[in-house]
Amino acid sequence: MNLSNKKLKVLFVSAEVDPFAKTGGLADVAGSLPKELTLLGQDVRVLMPRYKSIDTELAYVADFPVEMGDRKETCVIKESSIPVSASQEVKVYFIENYHYYYRDGIYCYQDDAQRFIMLCKAALEMLPHIDFKPDIIHCNDWHTGPLCLMLKEKYAKQDFYKDISTVYTIHNLEYQGNFGEDICEYMNVEEDFFTYDKAEFYGMFSFMKCGLVYSDKINTVSKQYAQEILSTAYGEKMEGILNNREKDLFGIVNGISYEEFDPGKNEDLYKVFDSKCPENKKENKRQFQKEFGLGNSDAPLLAIVTRLTHQKGLELIFGCIDRFIKENDIQLVVLGIGDEFYHKSFKELQSKYPDNVAVFLEFNQKLAKKIYASADMFLMPSRFEPCGLGQIISFRYGTIPVVRATGGLAETVIDYDKDRKNGNGFSFTEFDETEFQDTLNRAIHTYSKKSKEWEQLVVRALKSDFSWKKPCIKYLDLYKIAIDNKNR
Repeated sequence: MNLSNKKLKVLFVSAEVDPFAKTGGLADVAGSLPKELTLLGQDVRVLMPRYKSIDTELAYVADFPVEMGDRKETCVIKESSIPVSASQEVKVYFIENYHYYYRDGIYCYQDDAQRFIMLCKAALEMLPHIDFKPDIIHCNDWHTGPLCLMLKEKYAKQDFYKDISTVYTIHNLEYQGNFGEDICEYMNVEEDFFTYDKAEFYGMFSFMKCGLVYSDKINTVSKQYAQEILSTAYGEKMEGILNNREKDLFGIVNGISYEEFDPGKNEDLYKVFDSKCPENKKENKRQFQKEFGLGNSDAPLLAIVTRLTHQKGLELIFGCIDRFIKENDIQLVVLGIGDEFYHKSFKELQSKYPDNVAVFLEFNQKLAKKIYASADMFLMPSRFEPCGLGQIISFRYGTIPVVRATGGLAETVIDYDKDRKNGNGFSFTEFDETEFQDTLNRAIHTYSKKSKEWEQLVVRALKSDFSWKKPCIKYLDLYKIAIDNKNR
């Protein structure tokens, strides 16, 4: 089959999609990559559950029963869209089922295994009902792993499904969706798939392993992370499976929506700016300090916008932040939710230094943009980072990242002191408190010189391109490889 000029049909399946439901970067990718693929002329549809919080007006499309063990659940498909251009949009299908999805929040329910098996089954069952036969089903993270298994072990025996290929994207290998063996009954697949070479993983049924074993091609969200997860240090016990499929494993760095994150026309900011008038960024900092009770200081304002979890290396910050506040009068703003330990630690820091520290324990997209636009530096000393969107968004707002060189951070952040011509941030290699302190010191030293050096660094960040344009082409190539390999 000649795929060079073929318009591909793609079904993009995700547990969360921006702007309908979001807890993190998965939703950003699921909401923006399909738009860019559509602009390139592909027929892309998106599928997600309809959660209680989604109050958008939806149009009825179809309904049908779905086997869930020894009972049947009614699945209602409804439809909305994401605008792409004046004449284009991405169709978004929603699985409506009161029993599984009409709840507060997205995750952390005792029956999450059943809820996302339902997502996988409904994705396959709905295709004939909506008269859409995709060339590729793009599955995302553990929630969609069983879809790859069911397609190969059951549905591909039918003519309608036999030519459909799958691409499975690992957004974070740490979250695997491992459940008890009893969950297997909800799959309604006759073949024995609960074996060590298929879905069984240390005595558990693993959603992630289903995707890794059964998908046609696997990718993760940076080349560096694709290499790291082949090792025991980063493989989360899946490294053996991944090494067996190394020839099918690819890495593509995420992009961001340049419409969603735009300092040049964003109504969420105090004052818009871009690479031609970067000085307006300073006004955002002054107004932010005033609004949130920080001192009117020219010292660097550091930002953390992230899930507050062990992965993010926050201990390195706690180890030295007191000294940096006392010696350099730096300011710190934190936005995120996560583990109670970090909530308590950051709140204690705010109580100790009210003029220097502002902490917001919430998920707030508008405030996040305001922070990106106001901060001088963005801290991301992660233990591991598959891609990271925070540092990419910070570039968009001229905020200089200080990161550990792991995963996508190593691919996107070039250390300024090692490469003055192309450097766009500051990075260190070992997960070590002294290395982090030295790197932050280097960044503060460059900032404190008050020369054109820092301004040039800001302009370089503002001019950089981390949009979806280049990654989108790579995804198209990956789709074609998956289809071509299946045909051969």
